[in-house]
Amino acid sequence: MSTIHVVTGAGPVGSTVARQLADAGEQVRLLTRSGSGPDHPSIERRKIDVSRPDALAGAFEGAVAVHHCIHGSAYDARVWRAELPQAERAVLEAAGRVGAVVVFPESLYSYGPVDGTLTEATPRTATTGKLGVRTELLAQREASPTPTVSVAASDFYGPLVRNAHAGERLVPTVLAGRTMRVLGSPDQPHSFTYVPDLAAAMITAAARSELWDSFLHAPTAGPVTQRRLVELVAEAGGVRAPKVASIPVSLLGAAGVVSRSVREMAETGYMFDRPFVMDSTASETRLGLSPTPLADGLAQTVAWWRTQQRAAA
Repeated sequence: MSTIHVVTGAGPVGSTVARQLADAGEQVRLLTRSGSGPDHPSIERRKIDVSRPDALAGAFEGAVAVHHCIHGSAYDARVWRAELPQAERAVLEAAGRVGAVVVFPESLYSYGPVDGTLTEATPRTATTGKLGVRTELLAQREASPTPTVSVAASDFYGPLVRNAHAGERLVPTVLAGRTMRVLGSPDQPHSFTYVPDLAAAMITAAARSELWDSFLHAPTAGPVTQRRLVELVAEAGGVRAPKVASIPVSLLGAAGVVSRSVREMAETGYMFDRPFVMDSTASETRLGLSPTPLADGLAQTVAWWRTQQRAAA
């Protein structure tokens, strides 16, 4: 009898995990509210709301691993607190009943603002807003009898990545030669994680029980400034690098007084006005994986965006 790998959510992480598993010959059951996801003969797509415990019993049947990749319906601490803990509890309980490990893509939010490089040993003690919600989710996983692995990544880039600082705001703008306005300083070092590297780390962690009940960093290439990232995207696209301008984080803070959505964005502005660097070397050793060089990842990213632009045209 073949084993099943369940993936919840068909965003850039869930879709990449599902496709990597399917391309490796594994059977994948992809659960989303809409029934969407990659079209692949080894991917079975089911229309299921994974926050409903009654919907999960049959959906998790035969699963050896669950990759829980859903996100909140809005980028808002109140929405996250209302939606995410409940959904994770349902998934953890259902996975525990079938003996499956649950692997989570995680952010760096729970570290909060810190001085110096983020390593797996840095305390994760943030308490407020969206940062605090991530800390609470990690505590909930740790308290669960179901085995879990959390694989943390910095800001995403890569194919399928749209709603990110290095997504639709960046790549199409650079390819079109328009001025790129980055958040915060263009000249502070910042880590960017290639989503296929995150997916590979999640799949590897699920397959190796000695990595269960741990917190890992996804293999991530060395940091670059946002100005250098713009130059690298231009080089990957064979175009001239455009002018780079800055949107000061303080401007978001001021606008946040009257706009909750802007205030939610400003909460993580500290990541862009000072060095924001994660070190993944310890996790790379444990996983036996290395990050994709930034130039190679950006070449794949630019190629994907150009395919999207041709399709739209």
